[in-house]
Amino acid sequence: MPLVKIHVLKGRPTPEVDVLLDTIHDVVVASFGVPLRDRYQILQEHEGSHFRALDTGLDIARTEKFILLEIISRPRSRDAKVAFYSNLTRALQARCDVPPSDVMVSLHINSDEDWSFGMGNAQFLTGELR
Repeated sequence: MPLVKIHVLKGRPTPEVDVLLDTIHDVVVASFGVPLRDRYQILQEHEGSHFRALDTGLDIARTEKFILLEIISRPRSRDAKVAFYSNLTRALQARCDVPPSDVMVSLHINSDEDWSFGMGNAQFLTGELR
């Protein structure tokens, strides 16, 4: 946790996807202070005819490298969220050649009782996880 859903246009080669996933995870770890093995990512590729991402009237240019992240997480501080957005765009540009204009993030916050990592337990509530 957090659970990171990554939406991209279909067609990236596997090595590029691997770097993309590693980059996003590295930024999650650094920005939110989660453990390295706390990695839950789903990458979904979309046909161009099934994926629309405009700019909400902000005049932000989009390209075929556009990435939409949906992140489901426990509460994070405002400062951590702002740092995450900035760190993410810098890292994606440096390591994946994705311009900051092609990165959109939506955070969905939930609580400790909303997570079970297996074995039928709510590990944040039982104290197995903090």
